[in-house]
Amino acid sequence: MVSAAAGATVTGVRGASPAVAPASGRQDYVPASGRQEYVLSTATAEDVGGARAVMLDTVYHDLRSGYVPRWHADIIDLEGAYLRPERCTLMVVRYGDEVVATGAVRDRGPQAPPNPAWIAARFPSGSTAQLCRIYVRPEHRRHGLARLLVRELGAFAAGAGGYTSLYLHTDPSVPGAEPFWRSMAHEVCDERELPGGGQGIIHFELPMPAPVRP
Repeated sequence: MVSAAAGATVTGVRGASPAVAPASGRQDYVPASGRQEYVLSTATAEDVGGARAVMLDTVYHDLRSGYVPRWHADIIDLEGAYLRPERCTLMVVRYGDEVVATGAVRDRGPQAPPNPAWIAARFPSGSTAQLCRIYVRPEHRRHGLARLLVRELGAFAAGAGGYTSLYLHTDPSVPGAEPFWRSMAHEVCDERELPGGGQGIIHFELPMPAPVRP
């Protein structure tokens, strides 16, 4: 499967495996019906409002934490967090004119506290690409969008230079989150097994893809 370059576009249809645009240009997936519905691309300033809406709806309705500044400040300043830094990115999936899924790479590893000190040491900032904000609106789930985002975000990290680890954490209380990540990533630490239960989250590492040759 060919990975898209940063800024390339991926299109597909609900219920079908999206095709990926190679670095040389765009490649559309056109089913027998001729319908082309999902489009994945690197976010621009025009996508920020729709991406923020997906993220805030997720933290309120799925994570049930609401907006907490120390955890979610990046959602308010998506451009500063992901669009402007060279080694960070924000990707969105559109369905028609609506942003229905998001995913990002940040260049900061997990911090201690609140994470265990050995986790922070294993995944230091600078050499760790942290996958985050991989959210899909409920009505668009089970169409492979999250997996597509993970694949493209991994390709971005591999091509950005300087990253040696691909890290993420997830809240297993969110329905479907734990089995999804266990199907793709290696568990590093399940904090539920720590004394006192820690934060109740699970830390994962994904294999770093090989950089795509031009």
